[in-house]
Amino acid sequence: EWRAFTAEERNSRARTGSPMTLTMADKGLATTIGWSDRDANGRAIAANSRAAIYRMRKWQIRTLVHSSQHRNLSIAMSEMDRLTSQLGVPQETKETSALIYRKALSRRLVRGRSIEGMVAATIYLSCRIHKIPRQLDEIVTEARVNRKELGQCVRLILRNVDVKVPIPSANDLMPRISADLGLDGKTVLTAMGIINDARERGITAGKDPGGLAAAALYIAGIIEDDRRTQREIAEASNVTEVTVRNRYKDLANSLQITIKP
Repeated sequence: EWRAFTAEERNSRARTGSPMTLTMADKGLATTIGWSDRDANGRAIAANSRAAIYRMRKWQIRTLVHSSQHRNLSIAMSEMDRLTSQLGVPQETKETSALIYRKALSRRLVRGRSIEGMVAATIYLSCRIHKIPRQLDEIVTEARVNRKELGQCVRLILRNVDVKVPIPSANDLMPRISADLGLDGKTVLTAMGIINDARERGITAGKDPGGLAAAALYIAGIIEDDRRTQREIAEASNVTEVTVRNRYKDLANSLQITIKP
């Protein structure tokens, strides 16, 4: 039909639009009836056809705007754009979050709950699926919901939506926390080894991954002479100093690690 010899010519002649995406309410496939009253060739539309086109344009706008599900998706996807941008979440994770939200919406789980809470919950679950180091408290900081409401939405989705979410691991949080603290790679590897040993002995069961990661990094910093204070590690890990202190004592005693003062 047509030939293109350069990338610029190919892009200018291509008639395909942007790829389909779940992060848009209409999946990026919406068709708009223009207001110019001209056809594809630029010719003016006959007077006897304008009334029919006007009615089609009017009903198209009504079906888009007045559909409750479309309105819900429009608000939700806008909030998802904002929240994922604030958290620095990659596009793949965002797509998974949008898919989970659409499943929840189809099961009518959003009814009676805030859209912001459900969106934040889907982003949290999507981060866990893709092993993106984002804790619940980090999402609460950027979201427009409190921790209790976010936790309720997460549990609701896990109970009613067919989504496989892996159990969070302390090792998944190590890269982000260590980057914030400026720790050496050797220190991080030592901390991961501590967590692996603790997991084999069943010490990590029922413990908060953030607290375990913080404690392991604290111990590894002492071993590798790359020390950080408990306060610094607690702030980077979004846990309290008491949690760091308790977890590192548990790990040190269980693994028989000698902590030098």
